[in-house]
Amino acid sequence: MYPEHSGHLPAERAVTVHQPTPITHPPAAPLVPMQPGSVPTVASVVLPDGRVVTGYAISPMQSEPLAAKPAVSRSAVNVALGGVGFLAVCGGLLLLTSFIAALTAFITQLITLAAVIFGGWIAVQILGASGHRGGTTVNIRKAVIKRNHFHG
Repeated sequence: MYPEHSGHLPAERAVTVHQPTPITHPPAAPLVPMQPGSVPTVASVVLPDGRVVTGYAISPMQSEPLAAKPAVSRSAVNVALGGVGFLAVCGGLLLLTSFIAALTAFITQLITLAAVIFGGWIAVQILGASGHRGGTTVNIRKAVIKRNHFHG
């Protein structure tokens, strides 16, 4: 550390305030006379090694206040969630109705297909095998008709 700060307080020193020196050479842009709102305060600080630092006090930058968000009421949130739920239920019912209609059409087509196949099988049984039909073959020339007393 510095010898002045070996645990003892240094003797008071004279503080000199330095004023900024004006610019003597002409500036690149013309100066426009303006009336300052207030003259800033010049502050001087004595460093531990004896040097004096002089400057203007700068107020800390303040960020712009955030725009306040409007409060959302609980009832508005509940209405919105209720609307979303209602739309979800309606969509689900629409899908369920479409599924039931498609399932009904599928079952109807299966029944129709079974009827066509079964009807075709019956038609083949009735109309098929034209050479031999089930039943009794009667030869009329050799028949004996008892009622009219014809004998052959």
